[in-house]
Amino acid sequence: MKRALFLLTAACLSLWSCHSRENLPQKQLGRGYYLNFNCNRCHRIGNSGGIDGPDLTMVGLRHSREWLDLWIKNPRAWKKDTVMLDLKVEDKTRQAIVEYLVSLKGEIFQQSGHPWDNARLTGDPVGRGQVIFERAGCAACHGKAGKGGFPNNNVIGGQIPSLTYAADGFTTEELKERIRRGRKPESADGAKPPALVEMPGWAGILKEKDIDDVAQYIFSLRPPKKKDDEW
Repeated sequence: MKRALFLLTAACLSLWSCHSRENLPQKQLGRGYYLNFNCNRCHRIGNSGGIDGPDLTMVGLRHSREWLDLWIKNPRAWKKDTVMLDLKVEDKTRQAIVEYLVSLKGEIFQQSGHPWDNARLTGDPVGRGQVIFERAGCAACHGKAGKGGFPNNNVIGGQIPSLTYAADGFTTEELKERIRRGRKPESADGAKPPALVEMPGWAGILKEKDIDDVAQYIFSLRPPKKKDDEW
């Protein structure tokens, strides 16, 4: 009798838990899945999580629902050499995770403070710019140290550009304006769907001082010129 009562209670609690979970907002469900799948072992949000994968604190500013859904569904279909795991989850689970990710637009930094405003970075615009580049997520697309290599669909070259030689193609003001306004990539084939990854405009999100420092960091990536480079 006691065993039967225990099993009945357990079943009721399980049903209640499932029912309650189904009634949670998608964003809240997605956060639960994000933690249950240990995504935070590689990805950081705010001051919590790993650093092996891209910072996700502001991922909702960088990527669309469509791209995030494609990426989580089959990471290697987009980037063959990615170390991102294929979660192989049901559609509704993946969609909840996507809803959580698109909601992440840097609000956590508003509460905890921006990591690039740390006092240790005072007087170091290049170092400060590097922190912004990494924590705002620029490195997620342009690569660590701006080396590039991240794929994009229907763009010339098939990849997001490296920034190693940005100093050769932009003046300081031109680069800052690109950061402010962002950029929609030119299609390699006008008959095909446009690129899913676009550079967001950071005006109104980053301060002018932040944009100045990111530009200085990007210019610092250029290797020293050799004599052969000179006319």
